Amino acid sequence: MSGPPLLTPPQLRMEIRRLIAAAGGSAEAELLEGLMEAVLRCRHLERGDLKILHRTVRELRYAFRVFERYRGVRKVTVFGSARTQPTAPTYRAACAFARRIVEAGFMVITGAGDGIMKAAQEGAGREHSFGLNILLPFEQEPNEIIVNDAKLIYFKYFFTRKLIFVKETHAFALFPGGFGTHDEAYEALTLLQTGKSPMMPVVFLDAPGGTFWRDWYAFIENHMVAQGLISPADLHLFKVTDDVDEAVAEITSFYRNYHSARYVDGELVIRVQHPISDALLARLNRDFRDILTQGEITASGPIGDDAEEVPELPRLRLWFDRASYGRLRQMIDVINQY
Repeated sequence: MSGPPLLTPPQLRMEIRRLIAAAGGSAEAELLEGLMEAVLRCRHLERGDLKILHRTVRELRYAFRVFERYRGVRKVTVFGSARTQPTAPTYRAACAFARRIVEAGFMVITGAGDGIMKAAQEGAGREHSFGLNILLPFEQEPNEIIVNDAKLIYFKYFFTRKLIFVKETHAFALFPGGFGTHDEAYEALTLLQTGKSPMMPVVFLDAPGGTFWRDWYAFIENHMVAQGLISPADLHLFKVTDDVDEAVAEITSFYRNYHSARYVDGELVIRVQHPISDALLARLNRDFRDILTQGEITASGPIGDDAEEVPELPRLRLWFDRASYGRLRQMIDVINQY
């Protein structure tokens, strides 16, 4: 006995549209249609592959919903060792940093475990904390500060957890740690260096007098930069310090004038909170001409569909070469001086 006839691609899309409408419709119906069609085209995959897809979509959907109500608040992701003891100077530094960054209007995201993660959530307080817990057989039970909180999310896969760490944050603060901390550090720097994440501050913070990140920085200079494996300008993508005040200032000052950026028809549009003077615009064109592929840096209002986001903010427009992200960070630092 044969089953029902298979739908043609046009019939399938019509049926998907009907289902979306029957469920109440959506302002993003076109994207939902594409998502549902892609899922239905997975019917020939093996069960193991389908299970990965199913769990991935569920984890991301739930995480998006949790963060949705806090989208108007900037956040700092804190990484560091789960093995750091409460008596350690780095534990106290993480606690102090989180307290100060919350006082500056930010929330804190951690991996929800012990050590540095617990210290950061202790300093930030439960109300201002998110926990992204990874399900492991050891070392990763949620700490008592964030356990049972509505902002605690469990992930099976590292890659979905990493996506949320990057997508929902506006800065990274990294304390001494092991393989996991370094994995997150290089992930953050790689995404910035290649333009795969929005430009944001990255701070490597140690306890006063600590040399953990200073020794790491020496390796970066003496081997990566010296051998031409990265550009000297890439060193501007992050800051190494053992001073909590300096770390907090590095993050808060980044958003003094800079707001956000996006591409519109290939042109980089930088949103700023205060208009750019003619003198500053002239300086930017003089000092950062090397990062342009054509034309000049110009001041404008929103263009194209960029007008849908923060339309009240002034803009800078430039044909960025999409390679010199260390230099772009230097330009943002100049913008933030005014």
